[in-house]
Amino acid sequence: MTHGSRHLRGVAVARLLKMPWGTCDATVTLHRVVMRDGASLLTDVHFPATTPDGAALGTVLIRTPYGRRGLLAELTAGWLASHGYRVVNQSCRGTAGSGGTFDPFAQEVDDGADTVSWLRCQPWFDGRFALWGASYVGHAAWAVMVDPPPELAAAVVAVSAHDGHWVAHGAGAFALDEVVGLMDGLAHLDAGPRGLLSAASARRRQRPAFEELPLVAAQETVFADTGMLYRDWLLATDPGDRVWRRMRLGEALDRVEVPVLLQAGWQDRFSTQMFEQHDRLRRRGVVVGLTVGPWTHLQAATTGAGILMVEALDWLDEHLAGTDARRPSPVRLFVTGAEEWRDLETWPPPTHEHVLHLHPHGALAEAAPAAGSGPSVFTYNPARPTPAVGGRVTNPAIGGRRDNRRLEQRDDVLTFTTAPLTEPMEVMGSPAVELFHATDNPYADLFVRLCEVTEDGRSVNLSDGFRRLGPADANGSVEISLDAVAHRFNPGVRLRLQVSGGAHPRYARQLGTSEGPATSTAMANSHRTISHGDGGSSRLLLPCLPATPVERA
Repeated sequence: MTHGSRHLRGVAVARLLKMPWGTCDATVTLHRVVMRDGASLLTDVHFPATTPDGAALGTVLIRTPYGRRGLLAELTAGWLASHGYRVVNQSCRGTAGSGGTFDPFAQEVDDGADTVSWLRCQPWFDGRFALWGASYVGHAAWAVMVDPPPELAAAVVAVSAHDGHWVAHGAGAFALDEVVGLMDGLAHLDAGPRGLLSAASARRRQRPAFEELPLVAAQETVFADTGMLYRDWLLATDPGDRVWRRMRLGEALDRVEVPVLLQAGWQDRFSTQMFEQHDRLRRRGVVVGLTVGPWTHLQAATTGAGILMVEALDWLDEHLAGTDARRPSPVRLFVTGAEEWRDLETWPPPTHEHVLHLHPHGALAEAAPAAGSGPSVFTYNPARPTPAVGGRVTNPAIGGRRDNRRLEQRDDVLTFTTAPLTEPMEVMGSPAVELFHATDNPYADLFVRLCEVTEDGRSVNLSDGFRRLGPADANGSVEISLDAVAHRFNPGVRLRLQVSGGAHPRYARQLGTSEGPATSTAMANSHRTISHGDGGSSRLLLPCLPATPVERA
């Protein structure tokens, strides 16, 4: 039974997270589900005692590497069971007592299919089920949808990617901080006191991977004896490489037909993938809901949990249980700055393009600079790489919205700032930057960032963009797309655009030579020029809602 201290702990924490606990008690039975290769995966089934015969509103499948017991399981499987759903909560291969070897992400398509085969043979299964998953668990849900079972009725996926190659190399440079943090976390999955100690020491343990060259050396230092395939991920830059064959799950977006609810955060690492998921499903006519809140990855499981889990429950009630619950609009998003939720029919909404030009001496204005205006310049030194501050990274210690003033004091970071706004401006969609860029070394990166400068002087990041350049495209007009944003700039604040040569270790530093960045230690500086009139007019392009002018400078 789920009574006792564990159950009471889950109820208490759910109350703090604004997740109302349901009225159903539940029993939990342990099963050993045998995979095609003989590995046995431990699986808890939560049976809600809704009626004398144990009938349920429906079956929800959760496949997780984070353990079937403990607080997280109580707040997911236990919470859904308390609302009348039968929940199948399975420990992924090689985790929490399940057999086999844990091969992160690569194992989930086959194991997910085998689990569904077992599910359909159970005497209590009524022929329909839904998937729920966040983060890695969401990837495991997409793995089941690569070949959608006929019994699948609905799915809920939160803060999760479907393409492993994108996670590691999608920006054009290796996502060093993300992959190191991810692999280190997956190598230390213990949920008990040892896990807490491991989490506390994680940054110290990971530091050599960020500071030492060549990058590949971390396989023998940080990841020695962990079983994590860091070297393989680092070197497999081609999306067609065999390393990614079982981790690129885009086929699920082309095949699934059931209603899918997607839940993202504006500062979550995987929001770009979730916007792609929404767009591809919507274009195919699949019923799809999209929620985007003001969260980082971790905040989705803390401050955002009440909203996301209640929404997930409503989606299951409507599309699995067949109750009268109805989502009020396909798209629901939080507009930062306005600090309010908005209901939309689609994302992105219709907007007009608002252009701001970069000027010498750090101005950003509607008016174009004079034709003879001189450039702005900076030097990027890979031995002293421009650091990453905040942004869409999973590590809660460094991610999210941060004050960028200290970063902006560096001589390798350019800033361009408007006058204070006199009227509100609402930006909804993906901003873009066109830079007329020149460099004496074509092996160069560009990192651009849109910030809001508050009336007290803080410069807070909202949206970023990154390009890795080379001999073919380093000089001339360079276009950079920034992450999607929904933000209201209120009167009195200023807009600021940062331009720099990197964001380390969020993206592995550009070493400045033609040698492979994963295996090289050679470094060379690059001297950069951003043109403002003579040689081209660099500009920021903002997708704005109508009737939101900015004061002309």
